Amino acid sequence: MAASCHCSIVRSYILAAQGGRLVGLRRASGERRLQRRLLGSATALAGLLIAGAVDIPSARAQIIDDLGASVSSSDQLLLEADTLTYDNVNQTVTAEGSVRIDYGGNKMVAHRVVYNQATGRLVATGNVEIVDPQGTRIFSDEIDVTDDFKDGFVAALRVETADKTYFGAESAERRGGTVTTFVNGVYTACEPCEEKPDKAPVWRIKSRRIIWNADAKTVRFEKPRFELFGLPIAYLPAFEMADPTVKRKSGFLFPGIGFSDDLGNSVTIPYFFALSPTYDLTIAPTYYGRQGFMGEVEWRQRFNSGEYSIKIAGIDQQEPTAFTPGYVDRTVTTRFMAGSKGRFQINPRWTFGWDVLVQTDPNFSHTYGIGGYAEYVRRNQIYLTGINDRNYFDLRFYKFQVQEVTPRTSAAARDPVQPWVLPSFDYSYTVDEPVAGGELSFDINTQVIHRDRLDFLPGRPAVPGYDGTNGRVTAEAEWKKTHVTSGGLLVTPSLHARIDGIGVDTSAAAMGAVGTMAGGISGAAYSNDGTAYGAVAADIRSSYFRAMATAGLEARWPVLFSTASATHVLEPIAQLFIRPDVAHAGTLGIPNEDAQSLVFDASTLFERDKFSGYDRIESGVRANLGFRYSGSFANGWAANAIFGQSYHLAGDNPFASPDLVNVGAFSGLETDVSDFVGMASVTSPGGVIFSAGGRFDEKTLAMRRAETSISIPFDGHRINAGYTFIDAQPLYGFAADRQEVTLGGRAQLHEYWSVFASGTYDLVSDTLASSSFGFAYDDECFNYSMTFSRSQNTISQAVSYSVGFTLSFRTLGDIGTSSGALGNN
Repeated sequence: MAASCHCSIVRSYILAAQGGRLVGLRRASGERRLQRRLLGSATALAGLLIAGAVDIPSARAQIIDDLGASVSSSDQLLLEADTLTYDNVNQTVTAEGSVRIDYGGNKMVAHRVVYNQATGRLVATGNVEIVDPQGTRIFSDEIDVTDDFKDGFVAALRVETADKTYFGAESAERRGGTVTTFVNGVYTACEPCEEKPDKAPVWRIKSRRIIWNADAKTVRFEKPRFELFGLPIAYLPAFEMADPTVKRKSGFLFPGIGFSDDLGNSVTIPYFFALSPTYDLTIAPTYYGRQGFMGEVEWRQRFNSGEYSIKIAGIDQQEPTAFTPGYVDRTVTTRFMAGSKGRFQINPRWTFGWDVLVQTDPNFSHTYGIGGYAEYVRRNQIYLTGINDRNYFDLRFYKFQVQEVTPRTSAAARDPVQPWVLPSFDYSYTVDEPVAGGELSFDINTQVIHRDRLDFLPGRPAVPGYDGTNGRVTAEAEWKKTHVTSGGLLVTPSLHARIDGIGVDTSAAAMGAVGTMAGGISGAAYSNDGTAYGAVAADIRSSYFRAMATAGLEARWPVLFSTASATHVLEPIAQLFIRPDVAHAGTLGIPNEDAQSLVFDASTLFERDKFSGYDRIESGVRANLGFRYSGSFANGWAANAIFGQSYHLAGDNPFASPDLVNVGAFSGLETDVSDFVGMASVTSPGGVIFSAGGRFDEKTLAMRRAETSISIPFDGHRINAGYTFIDAQPLYGFAADRQEVTLGGRAQLHEYWSVFASGTYDLVSDTLASSSFGFAYDDECFNYSMTFSRSQNTISQAVSYSVGFTLSFRTLGDIGTSSGALGNN
């Protein structure tokens, strides 16, 4: 009687599982147990993978569960081998020669697989490879596991995950079903070099032993060594982290370092508390060499509809005199901030949120770079927004906050010249169906402004903002329709109506300032050629009402010219807007809060209302004439251009009527015939981009404003240059011309190495206002950059230097410094 039997050149054994039992082969018991052991070996090895990966993302944290879940009782196991041998005496089943096992999406190949029913061990040898359903590839010379998978041994383990993370070890051993020990383990997120596979990756972590405790869900590294470009740069006796099956676990986060002349060297060691799957707490203490200890705490909580966070930080400065004299940072010792942000999706159309910061002085968060609250200009706000089809709703309460270095008196600690907006409201509705064949839309805007103190700029006749409370309600409607004639002419008539109600409640001091301003500049507002462009009306009252109706007509005639090598589209455009004079034109009693910025250039030439906000309103009859051009050429070149002029034909010119900030002064629109405006751009097939725009005097063609830029790529490098010129605008706050040149570029020295530099030169003050240079290394798993910067104040000529660097390791984290001043002259 034969002690064993075998089948040569066995190519396909298919085992079907039905109701938890296997059917389909005569030796069903052997195949069933072999099936279970093979599947279990794949599962156990996947567990070893998780134990060893230093920071495999949480998307693969459930590999063990996924392997089990991906196999159902109805799945078939496919076993292919050159030879399958049953040894009844030794109770073994052996598959040899190109063994391939496919079960529930898990694939395994090996030269030989032996299952010993007597010892309960399964051994796979010879170029063993396992691929799980997520694409993780596991390589080994030998896998030896028990049938209950509590104990096992893997020799020469190597793992490649789907998102390009890599792990290796000389051997791995599993004991008691919970603790896995890797001997001489290595982890990296850098792909091996195809040409030199033995070359060290950019970075890797080597550890004498890596111990994974499945019950505690921790990974401990004993005697780890961090290597960069094959060179050891850091040694630790040991460190421990959460195993990657844990999405959130309490522990230390990646530390941060920094340096500045004012603060000194700094080290931040954050600790994360995973209190719940939906909320957590982070404590980030920082020690500054010159200023001492700063505590920082952040609470975060997430809901199904949104999330919010609360952050507080404080410091008792040890050396305030380290800051520049005259800075607010030098005048305070105890500093504190509290901030909160939140955003909630009430439903698919409505969103509610807030962003609020309070602090003991105006510059704390900016000076110390508190994350999320360090912006120089902030807007504290609470808002409600709704969007549905062509309708828009936005309600906001906000307060502007400038984190400036200038000290304020205790009475003015709340930044009184910056306004409270209580509230700002915008609503827009466009009718879905055509009305009289055209499009009809409605808009409503309201704002209520409160300021504690008059915002008055001594030395020039301007009042950027009243103290007290003022408000405005605006409602407008617009209808327009485009007709296309048989000759290709596009004619668009439009009708627009608007009403405003304005209320002002301010102090006698503000009214006195307005009266002084009116008396000082009455009849003395001038255009570029010296012509007086308007007089001032000091109409002081508590409420104003104004209405405006506009009839508009636009004609565009795009003409196509084609040749064998190019296509040109020239589009002459003419617009006419007929309006009456607006009530209270040139009245200084009406606040101007949202229309203080006016730039007349080619981008605003064809706007119906060229003011930037609702507080100012256009009036009178105005025509806009010009053309647009676009061209494309067969060799890859392309060009675009706009040029034109605006004409005030009748009525009062609103740009010649001074307001609180003289917003129309020297704008190019204050005369009946405006300055010329134009812009052009050219793009080459090689990626060169050149653009230029400007405003030119309507009589002399003298340049009043100009902006040019060019970007040139070549052989992986790029150079950028630009020039800006703005003519003097004395009544607008700029008594002298402004001119500056910028130059920057980046050169790619190698596939991964690059250098870069930039600079801005102020031609008026003959000052290199800012300059920087640096270098960077960037590949698929590692990024490093270092930047050196210099800046010089164009008025005081004070010079400061700064340096910053960043290191980013894929899957591990980032470390770096924020640029800080190295010294001042």
